[in-house]
Amino acid sequence: MQAIKALLFLSGLGATLAVAQPEYDLARLEDLALDSSRAVLAAREQVRAARFAVDSAGAFPNPELEYQAGTVRSRGPGGSPGNARSTTLTQPLDMPWQRTPRIAAAEAGLAATRAGVAAFEAEALARLRLRYYDVLRREAELKYAREDASLMETVRSRIALRVETGEAPRFELIKADAEMLNAQKSAQAAGFRVEQARSQLRQSVGPALPAEFVLRGDLGEVRELPSRLILHDELAVGNPDLVRSRAELQRAEQQLAVERRLRWPALAVKASLDEDPDNRVSKVGVVVAIPLWNRRSGPVGEAGAQLARARHELAAQEFSLAQQLEIALQQYDIADSQVTALEGGIVRQAEAALKVAQAAYRFGERGFLEVVDAQRVYRAARSELIAARYELAAAWVEIERLRAIPGEREK
Repeated sequence: MQAIKALLFLSGLGATLAVAQPEYDLARLEDLALDSSRAVLAAREQVRAARFAVDSAGAFPNPELEYQAGTVRSRGPGGSPGNARSTTLTQPLDMPWQRTPRIAAAEAGLAATRAGVAAFEAEALARLRLRYYDVLRREAELKYAREDASLMETVRSRIALRVETGEAPRFELIKADAEMLNAQKSAQAAGFRVEQARSQLRQSVGPALPAEFVLRGDLGEVRELPSRLILHDELAVGNPDLVRSRAELQRAEQQLAVERRLRWPALAVKASLDEDPDNRVSKVGVVVAIPLWNRRSGPVGEAGAQLARARHELAAQEFSLAQQLEIALQQYDIADSQVTALEGGIVRQAEAALKVAQAAYRFGERGFLEVVDAQRVYRAARSELIAARYELAAAWVEIERLRAIPGEREK
């Protein structure tokens, strides 16, 4: 009895204190996570690195300057001893047939990195949304568990009064005490699950989310989805995993072109100036690296294998993601039908049956066990509704993860 009163007092106190706590809806949590999460910020740094890789691919080769100095000693008559110097400048030429595919491969790598970051953000948002709805689910369970505890306390008080006046056997009081303790245990466990879910949500958002906060939202508020045809089109065009796989395929194609064109002769312009006590010789020429012995069969074969691998991975990913979307849509339809059935009649009928049993018990027409049975049926139907709403929200989260459209985040 005292434990239940203390529990209800603390719940009321917590509700009073929650008024002053900051409120967060799903859109605000998403913005907070994307702006402050260290994991997301670290992933975005990969894009900067890929941009510099494009700069590196477009950089021209540096010239090579060679300088030599020494002395000249004549071994025959008539020679002039003195100092000798030789200066050579070599400028490798970055030929267009090698430069163009090299830059294209780096740009494809940048596109793949951007898509990878988008996929990482989509995964992070999916985890956040699931934990957001999990908190709402646990809070709903806690609310109903407290209502059950309050109801059992009221029923127990009435039974105790009837036992004292001799209108009811003591067995009913023992049964009521057991049911009250069971309701108290359920409420306590529900409170622990709420705290655990809130901690997991804060872990997904990051330290920017304070330890004490209030969520603004409803477990049953899930946006409707477009048609299946539109969803499949959006998946094929905008899914970041597919975009990344296509970019990886393009990079593999360009890398194969680079390796093949490295078989062609490499050119460099060379200028030299040789000075000795009697002569000054200036020369300009071309240096040609002839791929005679090394035909780069190894790098070309490796690039070809990587290209085949990228093609197979893209085909596998397209099939896998299409199946994932279809499974998520089926799960959404199942959960939606369950929510409709539970909201439309099952929960209402169970609630009406409980009210009838309570009224009959008050007038002495039914026993306490019938009230308990009716309450259990109502509790089970209510729990199924909460679970179905959460499953519906989870299916929506999975579909949104596959769509990965930043502009479509819930407002």
